[in-house]
Amino acid sequence: MGSENGSLMMRSEDENVALIFGVTGLVGREIIKTLLTSKPKWRIYGVARNPEIDPTTKMMYSFISCDLLNESEIKAKLSPLQDIVSHVFWVTWSGEFPLESDECCQQNTTMLKNALDAILPNAKRLKHFSLQTGMKHYVSLVGETLSHGEDSCYYSEECPRKSSGRNFYYVLEDLLKEKITGDSVVWSVQRPGLLMGSSTRTLYNFMGSLCVYGAICKYLKLPFVFGGTRECWEESYIDGSDSNLVAEQHIFAATSGRVHDKGESFNAINGVEFTWKEIWPEIGRKLGVQVNEATMFDEGFLFEREMGKRKHVWDEILVKEKLVRTKIEDLANWVFLDVLFRFPVKLLGSREKVDRFGFKRKYRTLDSILYWIDVMRDEKLIPL
Repeated sequence: MGSENGSLMMRSEDENVALIFGVTGLVGREIIKTLLTSKPKWRIYGVARNPEIDPTTKMMYSFISCDLLNESEIKAKLSPLQDIVSHVFWVTWSGEFPLESDECCQQNTTMLKNALDAILPNAKRLKHFSLQTGMKHYVSLVGETLSHGEDSCYYSEECPRKSSGRNFYYVLEDLLKEKITGDSVVWSVQRPGLLMGSSTRTLYNFMGSLCVYGAICKYLKLPFVFGGTRECWEESYIDGSDSNLVAEQHIFAATSGRVHDKGESFNAINGVEFTWKEIWPEIGRKLGVQVNEATMFDEGFLFEREMGKRKHVWDEILVKEKLVRTKIEDLANWVFLDVLFRFPVKLLGSREKVDRFGFKRKYRTLDSILYWIDVMRDEKLIPL
């Protein structure tokens, strides 16, 4: 890494150099892909604890394996980059502890603080720091009476913070406000909803969970049912966020020149409402599974209970279909699906602010899902 850094420091001062934390996740992978095809050219450094199963190999990209909780390791590996990096994208987090716990807040704060301490002291070329949090910024599941149905609102970026619970998103924003001072560096926040993309290094992996579920249903000739509450099934309940759209919004915020004030936040959502009831049959057909529209909703179906015992089935599918060798937990999180489809409050946002700033790209969530099924098939993560 030292020789690379030396050559980079002699490059033109107007070169863009990106440092991506969480580079193996859903959005991190898309930021790489987008920057590698952008003009002017980018030099990219990607940070994660573990590399991808099938690593990205491009001349203008370098992967750095780093434990962000290890202060000495992160300083040793990232300090040499501090005077060449122009843009930082923070698209990582730790889910080791329960959300809204003190431990979760402390761990995620430590990760960001360690990174900032390594890259800020001599960050003479840094222009923008883009932080990713999420739409959960607007709700707390602790100590509040949750609203349902028609009482729910469309959250805008101006909505006040919740006073109950411990949301680590707030702590990260406060840390950036404390650490990034002066006028030369701008920081912004992107808040996606339900992320859709392809990764084997993501805890809350919706597409991985959905596709593994579909593959097991097809292999065992099981019905492809939606297990959740009737409200989640029949009503618009959450915003989809295509990881490519979110990546492009990060880059727009960091490079368009339209975000001037520190701490500007933007919902990063597809922008077209949907219901699971409307799109579930088409998802099932895409996955090649049995879809009986009369019985595809089952409020008593629990993914953890029904799929958690089928690890051996996934191993059989891998061998039969000659797929990339993954553990089922690399892709699927059954507890996450159960929580998602039984979420006690609607989580819908407004795109008015980001549209007003000039980023107007929108996706239909069904189109996102069908696209990412094709991508995961091309990557041989799931069967045809």
